[in-house]
Amino acid sequence: MRSDPISTTATRPGPARTVPLACKTLEQTLTPPAAAAAASAPPIERSYRLDLLPGAADTFELARIATKLRSTDSRKLLTVVCASALDAQRVRDEIRTFAPDLTVQLFADWETLPYDALSPHQDLVSERIETLYKVMRGEAQVLVVPATTALQRLAPASYLAAHTFLIHAGSKLDLETLRTQLVRGGYSHVTQVVSPGEFCVRGGMIDLFPMGSALPYRIDLVDDEIDTLRTFDPDSQRTVYKTRELHLLPAREFPMHEAARTRFRQRFRETIEGDVTKSTIYRDVSAGVPSAGIEYYLPLFFDETSTLFDYLPPSTTVALHGDCPGAIEGFWRDVNSRFSLLRGDRARPLLPPTTLYLTAEQFFVGLRAFDRIDFRAGAAASAGEPAALPPDFTRLPDIAVERRANDPLHKLKAYLATTSQRVLIAADAPGRRETMREYFAEYDLRPVAVPDLATFLSGTDRIALGVTPIVGGFVAARHGFTIITEAELYAATARARGSRADQRRSNIEGMVRDLAELRVGDPVVHIEHGVGRYQGLVNLDLGDGENEFLALEYAAGAKLYVPVAQLHVIGRYAGGPPEQAPLHALGTEQWEKAKRKAAEQVRDTAAELLALYARRAAREGHAHRYSAHDYEAIAASFGFEE
Repeated sequence: MRSDPISTTATRPGPARTVPLACKTLEQTLTPPAAAAAASAPPIERSYRLDLLPGAADTFELARIATKLRSTDSRKLLTVVCASALDAQRVRDEIRTFAPDLTVQLFADWETLPYDALSPHQDLVSERIETLYKVMRGEAQVLVVPATTALQRLAPASYLAAHTFLIHAGSKLDLETLRTQLVRGGYSHVTQVVSPGEFCVRGGMIDLFPMGSALPYRIDLVDDEIDTLRTFDPDSQRTVYKTRELHLLPAREFPMHEAARTRFRQRFRETIEGDVTKSTIYRDVSAGVPSAGIEYYLPLFFDETSTLFDYLPPSTTVALHGDCPGAIEGFWRDVNSRFSLLRGDRARPLLPPTTLYLTAEQFFVGLRAFDRIDFRAGAAASAGEPAALPPDFTRLPDIAVERRANDPLHKLKAYLATTSQRVLIAADAPGRRETMREYFAEYDLRPVAVPDLATFLSGTDRIALGVTPIVGGFVAARHGFTIITEAELYAATARARGSRADQRRSNIEGMVRDLAELRVGDPVVHIEHGVGRYQGLVNLDLGDGENEFLALEYAAGAKLYVPVAQLHVIGRYAGGPPEQAPLHALGTEQWEKAKRKAAEQVRDTAAELLALYARRAAREGHAHRYSAHDYEAIAASFGFEE
């Protein structure tokens, strides 16, 4: 692979262009931020320590900062860079809770591994494009982004501006011109729209599912005039509500029209060595087909790429939340590891990591253009820096429920009797709120039920029970209120908020990790050929250049060579001691018989379980009296997520 760098200079939207549609591009409505106002604003140098901010006090402070910035200039943006994607989701949800009048956008991650042969879900792409659009328009007051996502090189801002259109009811519309613009914007023509990025034309009716929209739109034409614009349910086809305006965003983060494909082919040939026609990516793009994982070739569609910093107005304040440097360092280790592992696949030649991502140095150099706040994860601040936030917040005392006590709520009651603060007890969901209300009533504690935090703050009730997504409580002494969450009440219970998403991992990622731990001679399982022994990696030339293969040895010394690109068909052997693993014979029915026998045993076991549960269901049971105390005790002792 050549080392010729791909240009990544930032670009701003170019001049407005004439559109032969009854709609205007974003370039014609976009007003650049005032750089003079940003230059005159004093820099923000305040440093916070997360270990001294209890519970959700960090997001409360972020919401307060964003509100203060908005009060000075409605176009000022607070960008929060979080150490992880889960932290970013929490920060977004909690800022929305503390400041519901702010527009808070999350710039989502693709949720794929670097260089994956998988494309991100269309809903994620839709959310990302909508977020960039709102940031460019100045419609967002808070932008939350994971640190690793902030490293991605993006399409130039001019691409998004040039392919965004506004369609108004009552205006004239050229159907063929609209169809052409939709195709150029990456939309797919289908028979029925069901997901973002699709459109359908049936006579004088056009169905569109714009990116960034929760519902598809239906355009009714009378001759060449738009009679009505309305959203509809894609399942029932019924109208949801009418509207006067439709924002049409591009369907992809890269173009797929003829000029873009020509540019892709030219830059592919300039960047990749060897016979490019042997690359499936090159052939698919030439045919107008966006291959799975094409996003990792995004720089080839443009002469120049942009970064997230190029979309931010100059008056932006950036808050680093958590150990962002550590997250970036770990991400780069993973990227380099996957690049080294997968670069030998000639069908999918890879672009260098620096072409796709900012380095740590480039990221922090880019931050210098903006005011900055640090929410540090470390316990010690550097010399000369503020030690922590002033004591606006304090931690809650021990108020955990004691199941075995005569009054399990005695600690909570003691705190409520001594504090002068208004107190909100926060449940995870409405169902949990009702369960907690009944449980509290059993022990003579009757907080007022409120729907959310905003209702509590605007009211006068001293003790309330509401529903909020806040994960940790705190005492806001200066602000006169305290929030208690289930994390404090049930401190000994294994709560697993968001654990499903956190524990969900790619099968390919786990497989690669397992193979990295393999030693020569270890048994492995091929999905089609059964158990063999791993003999290491070898390089073979089969006529299309040298490629890397896994060498597997089977019974009677038979060898099988598996391309590195097909790692997903290999798994580790887990059927017993490795030295006793039975090797299967290639070219026989031995492995198929073993799979059929295992399937029969599974069916037999399932039949036994069904018979067992049928007998249990037929027996008459005993109805026990419901006790909220006993139920809570049983629930608390269950250390797993339901």
